[in-house]
Amino acid sequence: MVRGLALVLAGSVLLGMSARPAGAQQPSSGVWHFVVSGDSRNCGDVVMPGIAETAKKNRAAFYWHLGDLRATSNIDEDIRHQPEHLARPLTMQEYLSISWQDYIDSQIAPFGAIPFFVGIGNHEVIAPAKTREEFLLQFADWLDSPVLRAQRLQDSPNDYLLRTYYHWIDRGVAFYFMDSASDEQFDGAQIAWFENVLEKDMASASVKTMVVGMHKALPESISAGHSMNESPTGTSSGRRVYADLLRAQNNGHKYVYVLASHSHYYMDGIFNTDYWKKNGGVLPGWIVGTAGAVRYVLPPGTSDAHGALTNVYGSLLATVQPGGEISFKFEKLSESDIPAPVMSRYGKDFVHWCFEENSQAK
Repeated sequence: MVRGLALVLAGSVLLGMSARPAGAQQPSSGVWHFVVSGDSRNCGDVVMPGIAETAKKNRAAFYWHLGDLRATSNIDEDIRHQPEHLARPLTMQEYLSISWQDYIDSQIAPFGAIPFFVGIGNHEVIAPAKTREEFLLQFADWLDSPVLRAQRLQDSPNDYLLRTYYHWIDRGVAFYFMDSASDEQFDGAQIAWFENVLEKDMASASVKTMVVGMHKALPESISAGHSMNESPTGTSSGRRVYADLLRAQNNGHKYVYVLASHSHYYMDGIFNTDYWKKNGGVLPGWIVGTAGAVRYVLPPGTSDAHGALTNVYGSLLATVQPGGEISFKFEKLSESDIPAPVMSRYGKDFVHWCFEENSQAK
């Protein structure tokens, strides 16, 4: 049923939606960039337009959101402070009816022509308020964008099923979004899909690099207390995927990078832990849950990371070399970076609140 409804929706909404997905940009050669972050609830309507400016300034090939679009369990502070809702506050039911459309209008639209890839987070599956099925319907245009549809059918010619996980290849870099949003993931179907496309990419001489993005980080990271370690299935399936990626790096001789959010801070070197040092090796990994959500205290073990910041907003700017190697740099946003139309809509006091008070790490 989801498949059929999603495909009908995709056909109809594309005709009228202004903030709609596009194919990945394809310069012929040379160095290129993409931008990543996640967790844009709470103050995302303020922060994400600033991240869009980072993407535009760096001529990003695309922006990739790693999940947690809106709070869902309560009304986001930015929606509360929209001028039209100050005089008559929204009820919870009213909020739920507009929250994802607000994300499209306030957080996707500022990226303009830059292709936008959207991922699912745990706040997208808070039952009974929201479900995966609803996510598939609301974001069918992005999950079934031309670039993702073409890659899905290339991977498996009869695969017309829309999913919350996906894969695409851009200039020798294979990208995978994996759905780690809830405790039963990764389930058997997702593991089978991932290992199938991974094997094909490992065998391809044209694929030099693999970048895996998800919401909850793979297990046994420095952020293990707030990651796929939250459930037994997440722990076991996440360890399996990590082992697959080690094999791609060590046996397939691919560059491998792992990106996540869920924890609301920035961290580089998240897998530099005793567990992975003793169980196969340390993969390059980042957490970038810095797109507007309430900021968190850094976890124990942070001193083992290559770098970590909290009480910051921003995004990860990736620079891809022609040979496939990628460098990542955190692009911090300041209050002065918030675009003037956003400042005008919300007012200086609320924008300042987002930067100074939206934190559990004070």
